[in-house]
Amino acid sequence: MKRSFKNSLKHVLVHEGGWADHPRDPGGATMKGVTLTTYRRHYGSTKSKQDLRNISDNELAEIYRSGYWDKCHCDELPKGLDYAVFDAAVNSGPGRSAKWLQAVVGAKQDGGIGPKTLQKVTEHDPVTVTDDICSLRLNFLQSLDNWATFGKGWNRRVEGVRMTAIAMAGGVQLKPEEDGPSIDYKTVKRNSRGVWVRKLQQALKLHVDGKFGRDTEKALKAWQAENGLEPDGIAGRVTYRSLGLLA
Repeated sequence: MKRSFKNSLKHVLVHEGGWADHPRDPGGATMKGVTLTTYRRHYGSTKSKQDLRNISDNELAEIYRSGYWDKCHCDELPKGLDYAVFDAAVNSGPGRSAKWLQAVVGAKQDGGIGPKTLQKVTEHDPVTVTDDICSLRLNFLQSLDNWATFGKGWNRRVEGVRMTAIAMAGGVQLKPEEDGPSIDYKTVKRNSRGVWVRKLQQALKLHVDGKFGRDTEKALKAWQAENGLEPDGIAGRVTYRSLGLLA
C-alpha cells in the first residue's frame, strides 16, 4: 500500500503544519510533526533545531513510515482505517493508537498490533471502527491537563481525520457543518458534574447524584474492562454508545 502511505502522509502533514517550539508543548521543538528527539533518534544526537527545521522530504517520509506507519502495520489495515490509526500514532504514539484500535475491535490491549488484532479487524466494519477510534482519541485528549491550551486545535484535527478517514473507508463524507455526533453529549470524568454524569450513573445502576466521584470512576473502569473498552474511567462517545445512551 505504498500509494496509501503517501496519501495518508499528505493528510497527516496538513494537520502537522510547520515549525513549532511552544514552551507548553510537551513534545518540544517540532517540524512537520517530527520532534527534535525523534529526529535525533533517527539521524544522530548531534542534530540541531536548525537541522530539524531543514528536514528533507525523504527524511520526513522515512521517519513517518518506520516510526508510525510500519509500527502500526497500516499496510495490513483497510483503507481509511489505516489513515486514522496512522494519524493517531503520530499525534499520541504508536502504542496508544494500537490500544485504541484493539479496544474498538475487542482485542487484547497490549499496544502491539499483531495477527490476532488484525484478525479482529476483519470482523468489524471499517467505517465504524474508524469512527470509534477517533472518539476514543478525542476522549483521551480532552482528559489532558493542557487541553485548555491546545484543545481547539486538537479537536479540529481529530474531527478532520474522522471525516476524511470515513470517506476513505467508503462511508458518507460529512459536510463541515454536519461534522460530529448526531446528538450533543458531554465527555465526563472524575470531578465532572451534571446531566451526563447522571445518565452515566443511571446506566451503570449506581446512586444518581450527578457527581463523578471515586465510586463512579471505579464502576465505570470495571464496566469498560468487562465490555472490551479501554478502562480509562472517561465516559465519551464510545462508552455512551456501548451503554445505549447514544445511537
